[in-house]
Amino acid sequence: MAPIAIDTTGNAPHNAATMGGEQITSDTCYESKKLDAYQPVLVNVVESTSPLDSEQASPTNGVQASPLLSDAGTTVAQGVGVSTAVAPETPTNTETETSVVIEKNIPVDDNGAVQVPQGMIIPTIIDLEAPAIIEAAAPPIVAPSVQAPSLRVHMAPCTNIPASTRLQKMIKETNELIVCPGVYDGLSARTAIEVGFDSLYMTGAGTSASRLGMADLGLATLHDMRAQAEMICNLKPHGPPVIADMDTGYGGAMMVYRAVCEYVRAGVAGFHLEDQVLEKRCGHLKGKAVASREEWYIRIRAALQAKANLGSDIVLIARTDALQQLGYDECIARLKTARDLGCDVGLLEGFTSKEQARRCVKDLQGWPLLLNSVENGASPLITVSEARDMGFRLMIFSFASIAPAYQAIRATFQKLKDEGIIGTKGEITPRKIFEVCGLDDLAEIDMNSGGSSFKEGV
Repeated sequence: MAPIAIDTTGNAPHNAATMGGEQITSDTCYESKKLDAYQPVLVNVVESTSPLDSEQASPTNGVQASPLLSDAGTTVAQGVGVSTAVAPETPTNTETETSVVIEKNIPVDDNGAVQVPQGMIIPTIIDLEAPAIIEAAAPPIVAPSVQAPSLRVHMAPCTNIPASTRLQKMIKETNELIVCPGVYDGLSARTAIEVGFDSLYMTGAGTSASRLGMADLGLATLHDMRAQAEMICNLKPHGPPVIADMDTGYGGAMMVYRAVCEYVRAGVAGFHLEDQVLEKRCGHLKGKAVASREEWYIRIRAALQAKANLGSDIVLIARTDALQQLGYDECIARLKTARDLGCDVGLLEGFTSKEQARRCVKDLQGWPLLLNSVENGASPLITVSEARDMGFRLMIFSFASIAPAYQAIRATFQKLKDEGIIGTKGEITPRKIFEVCGLDDLAEIDMNSGGSSFKEGV
């Protein structure tokens, strides 16, 4: 079942709507369409048990029923109110009415799913301040000429906007530096959400260490990274967008294409694709080797094809690690080509000085750049404030959770070994950890479903 956003202008022909300049007829109105210029809304359709008489069909909330279109098919009231739809070619002169009541700010469930029962008539032209999304269980069937059901449409702002779209808007429509703490598992991601970060970064180094217990030497596969990313991206509905490490794309063009498709389906908002050889290593280790320019461009073109074919706006971040081996000028040349190919953001890994980082922003002026901050790594420490002043648009902290986690875990284990206790602070109870991990939300789901698992509390 594919949702359809219907935009009406009042100039559409009979039994048709227009959307983004394209005419949508009743034959096509249940195909998935995309609006660029409009913000979709969710509608909830509920069947009434009896038809409305003429008094019930009068406008509500003080809105006048100014018809936008009047013919044998539909008459629609403008704005918020009641409109009537007439079954076409009725056998008698008696008009059968179907009402549409537009009610703003009425919430719908998180899924926003709308089921339109078979046999229910859907008015084709609806004048809303924003389009409506209708998800149909069956193609629309014209109601009988007598006793046509009424429809009540509840309208609420759509919140089910893809994380990639939200990240794109953050990059393009704000001037704020987007700060992403590095997370590597469910608990670190939940903690970042609890603190209130607007976006997250799933670190490849952290994922390799936590999921595999291995150093970041290109050992994590697409399966490892995709599974971890999908879990993190879906911890919280409409949660912070997640940028994920994609390393080298895990192979040639076809593998890169598949990797991007997998990330899109997992709900990843953005990813960086680098130019190291397949047997890569962490960007802050020595001895890195990079592929040729053309090999990297092949990876980028494959990624762009995947985006286009899926109709995805996932943020593609071009990352070069060529600084260590080939120098600064080569990095800039590679990034300029990546920009021209259509990458959304650039990343030069491993700056050797603050001056070099500042120069990079100037040399690639007008293109959003991401700064990877790794304390005690190959680059000097650059603070959030400094990065903002330099002109970076995104900043990730790859080791923000994995390094302190190691410190805390090791210190605790040493205390246990030496003293026989772990010394956890009193406020860190099992319940506290579970609350961070969604305990209250899960209990609410059970209770709202009629369950009794939590009636005695937890």
